[in-house]
Amino acid sequence: MPTVDGDLPSGPTPEEFSARIFGTTAPRSGAGLELAPFRGVRFAPSIDPEAVTSPPYDLLDREQVERLKAGGGHNIVRITLPTDYGEAAATLRRWLDDGSLVRDPDPALYVYETAGQRGLIGAVGLRPESDRVILPHENVYPGPVRDRLALMIETRANLEPIFLVYEGGGDASQIIDEAVDGSPLMDFHTGDQRHRLWRITDPALHARIAADLDHRQALIADGHHRYATYRALQARHNDTPLDSPTPPRSGNPWDYGLALLVDSTRYPPHLGAIHRVLPSLPPERALRLAAKAFETTRLSWPEALPTLKSADGPAFLLAGGESPYLLTNPAPAYLERTMPAQHSARWRHLSTAVLDHLLIRHLWRVPEDEQSVDVVHDDPLLALNRARHTGGTAVILNPLKVEEVLAIAAQGERVPRKSTSFGPKPRTGLVLRLLSQP
Repeated sequence: MPTVDGDLPSGPTPEEFSARIFGTTAPRSGAGLELAPFRGVRFAPSIDPEAVTSPPYDLLDREQVERLKAGGGHNIVRITLPTDYGEAAATLRRWLDDGSLVRDPDPALYVYETAGQRGLIGAVGLRPESDRVILPHENVYPGPVRDRLALMIETRANLEPIFLVYEGGGDASQIIDEAVDGSPLMDFHTGDQRHRLWRITDPALHARIAADLDHRQALIADGHHRYATYRALQARHNDTPLDSPTPPRSGNPWDYGLALLVDSTRYPPHLGAIHRVLPSLPPERALRLAAKAFETTRLSWPEALPTLKSADGPAFLLAGGESPYLLTNPAPAYLERTMPAQHSARWRHLSTAVLDHLLIRHLWRVPEDEQSVDVVHDDPLLALNRARHTGGTAVILNPLKVEEVLAIAAQGERVPRKSTSFGPKPRTGLVLRLLSQP
């Protein structure tokens, strides 16, 4: 993709599309990890943040969106998930004009705390993947990037931060911990989860944070499609290819994207599993076909989840029928026949890779689309209930380990789609970033 002219190509495979938009083969720029301060846009103090913020856009179903819209006139989903992109831009402008949204007077980095995790919200400098500074671990698809690109072009804003993690333990983390001694800008609850936000405006602290981060490496924990959109937007506005040898260093706002950066050394993220529900696959058929390549063990529900958790290697719980069954020890001959040879041994041993290639594609022959394979983040009982409701099969699996994901990304590979559910994810609507300013 030489440049991005308002739209994205849909021809390449996800692997090819991701390599091109992330800049996998671009010449190295030599730039380090950068999180720049910016003048954040926030809801006015008189507006209840619980009523106007939301979970990330891609975790909401239609019913949840309608409920959030019905709960008040200012919920952020009116902009992040509009019925029309132009409508979203008009809503943003109207809220800015009537004072519902207010721009902070000075550039700042924002400390965000929730569920025992603290991190910095700022404008992350965009880097080609070849720099090995910002590491994606999942492939992206043209459709979601096209959607977010159209929204960002219309609104001229970054509406919700992506989620980055890095191995820190340095000066930046110390500054974050000192910042929370002051009074927060926001302090509210959503359910049993508390959210607090502080602002760091001192340029001397910004400089110390920049010096600490410059030599570090960050993993995209959540927000791959939004980061890809940042890259597409950068190329479009700078009229430069994504594989340009030297990224612009002019301070252009399009060279940055809104991000939450968390020190995983001090605040380890939660990494949950993403379970599958196959509504058209009866549990009895799923078990019969799976038994060709796996050892199967019948379990009962009090023991099923702990037994899965303690299983070694790729292991799965098939549920939806009368009893759950544990699948373990996939036959080496089947793995040799079905797992992609171009990937590393570490990748071929991932439970999600075995699930996608051996179970879903080879044994069950189910197409991997949204109609045939539903996903459920973290909650195995919700996956079970959905399977029983549809007469289908739930596949419950253990989460990947953070070190597994880091190792895969560090060697330039991607984990299979829908492999990770990092958390806690940042609340949408706390801080917005306008692209008409740095």
